[in-house]
Formats: sequence, structure tokens, C-alpha cells
Amino acid sequence: MAEKEEKKTIRTFAAASFLNDFGSDIIYPIWPLFLTTVLGANMAVLGFIDGLGDAIVSISQAFSGYVSDKIRRRKIFVWIGYLCGATSRIGYALSSVWEHVIPFRILDRAGKMRGAPRDAIIADASTDLNRGRNFGLLRAMDNLGAVCGIVLCIICFWYFNVGYRELFFFAAIPSIIAALLVIFLIKERKLETKKIFKGLSFKELNKDFKMFLLLSAIFALGSFSYSFLLIYAKQFGFEVIFVPILYLVFTVFAAVFSYPFGRLADRIGRKTVLLVSYVFWAAICLIFIFLQSYWLIIFTFVLYGLHRAALEPIQKTLVAELAPADYRASSLGGYQMIIGVCALPASFIAGVLWDSLSIEAPFYLSLGLTVVSLFLLLFFVKEKRSTHSQ
Repeated sequence: MAEKEEKKTIRTFAAASFLNDFGSDIIYPIWPLFLTTVLGANMAVLGFIDGLGDAIVSISQAFSGYVSDKIRRRKIFVWIGYLCGATSRIGYALSSVWEHVIPFRILDRAGKMRGAPRDAIIADASTDLNRGRNFGLLRAMDNLGAVCGIVLCIICFWYFNVGYRELFFFAAIPSIIAALLVIFLIKERKLETKKIFKGLSFKELNKDFKMFLLLSAIFALGSFSYSFLLIYAKQFGFEVIFVPILYLVFTVFAAVFSYPFGRLADRIGRKTVLLVSYVFWAAICLIFIFLQSYWLIIFTFVLYGLHRAALEPIQKTLVAELAPADYRASSLGGYQMIIGVCALPASFIAGVLWDSLSIEAPFYLSLGLTVVSLFLLLFFVKEKRSTHSQ
């Protein structure tokens, strides 16, 4: 892929990611409020639906990654994924009880099928010297779109009294535009088709990748949905109008720092930045358990933004570099599947602990799993980096 075409590919995906997250985050700040106050779901149901969504994300990415490698095509999964997201938001707007949102939540998160094939295209269009910053740029545009969506949500919902359902309808439009950008502007690179595709075997993965899968699964078991942070703040005493502002706080910090963390990872190594992200999450858990106050809770949303900025692009970069080059889409998708399969019980268990024990109980569990993950990453995973282009 020529350098000019590579840059165009990165820019187009960045623009599409901006638009899709713009649409998504018009509704995400009010999603837990809509589900619990309008549709009558309790915390266990909220945890189940959010966890189910995360699981579907990962299963869809594993499926699309495998099929993408098998048929040697990437682009089709990306634009179909955006259209799934747009359709689901229309479904949310038409739902009248929480049971109705389940199929649309599945469709919404199945739209994440775009992730592994898109990430494989980006990894192939990058070198070891710029892969971290390219994934960081993509994540930064995701988060910038989210910031714009949240601001629009706050303005429309609280200042112009636009209802939940009207916002859900409007949120479908940016993802439709994103799909059109991918269809018309991305020129798919021809992939090698001479050898027979046999699929990725677990035995082909090196021990560092296997250990990274294990520790990431452990961390994911304690990494419950952001909805719990927002509902915690609401129950602590924050006004309902302030809840989307807290969501905005963490999204702004995630948007601002994703690219710098990606660049930093290119310079000092992936592990160091990922370790920092785990430390941020551990600090969040400690504050929610022991140091509750209005200002500290606001600060936890700053830390959460920094955590997400350091976590997501670096995870993808590490997987892309530890995986066999011929099976990057399968590896990225398989990794996301493992994370998602763990995310379903993570949010559900957090909801059950919240309802049956205390609101601090999920944070105790998460803190313990985070410490285990941090230890395994520090001592049992080695990075695989080189200085030549791929």
C-alpha cells in the first residue's frame, strides 16, 4: 500500500470513527437513565444488558476477524457494522419496556464486527514505528466524536427538552454517513490468496500472546460497564443533569490523551503504558471504596478517561504485534471475543453484588483482579517489536 493511500486510509477511518461515536454518544450518557428510570430496569438487569452487549461485541469481532482472514476481505464488515449501529438506535427509540431493547442491543453491539477487520487494515497500513500512534489517533477521533455527541446530548436534552426517543432517532444519522465514507473512500488492499486458509490455531500463538490473553481476561472480569460509575454518582447525590457531564469529563480526557499515549507507547514501550492504565483503574476502585466525596468522584472520571486512553489503543497494538502477521484480523477478533465473554459476567456479577451486598462490593472484586493482571503483565509478558516496516 503506497504511503499516500495509507494516509488516506487512516484519515478516512478516523473520520468514520468520529461520526459513529458522535452518534453513539448522543445516547450513551442517558442510556443507564433511560433503562432504569424510563423502562424500569434494576441494576442487575442493567448489568446483564450491558454485559450482554460487551459479549456480543467480542463474539462479533471474533467471527468477522476469522471470516475476514478466510475470504481475504475487510471493508465489507466495516460499513455493515456502521449500518447495524444506526438501525439499533431506531429500535431503541421504539422500545417501551426493557425487554424490547435486548434484540436491538444485540444488533447494536454486533455492529462492532467492523472492529477486527478495520484494525487489521490499520495494522497492515502501519509500521512498528507508527502503529501505536495510528491506533491512538483512531481512538482519539472516537473519543472526540463522543465528546461532541455528549455536548449535543446535554444541550438537546436539558436545554431544549428533546426527549430520549427523538435523540435516539437522530443518533442513527452519523453512522449512516460513516458507512458511506467507508464504501466510497476506502480502497481495499488485495490480500494474498494463494495459500489455503486453515484458520488460526491456539498452538501457533507464542507464550507472550497466550499470557497476555490470560491476564486481559482476568482484568476484564473486573472491568464492569461505565454505567455503574454513573449510577454510583447519581446515588451519591449528584443531580441527574450532572450525570452526562461526568460522562463528558471522562470522554474528554480519553479523547485528549489517546493519541499522546499511543505516541508514548511507540517511544517507551507498550507494557509501560498499559501498566499505567491498570494503575489508573486501581486508583478509581480505591477512591470509590474508601475516599468518597463530590470532588474525588469527579476526579475518578478524569482517571477513568486517562485509563481508557491508555488501555484501548495499547491493547490493540500489543495484539497486532504479538499475533502472527497472516492472522491479525483473527487474532484481534479472538482477543476481543475473550474480553467480551468475560465482560458479560463482569457487569452482571457487579450488578448482583451491588443489589445484594453494597455499592462498594463490585469495586473490591475489581481491585483484586486488577492487581493480579498488573502482576502478570509486569513479570510474564515480553513485547515483540522491530524497527523495520511491514
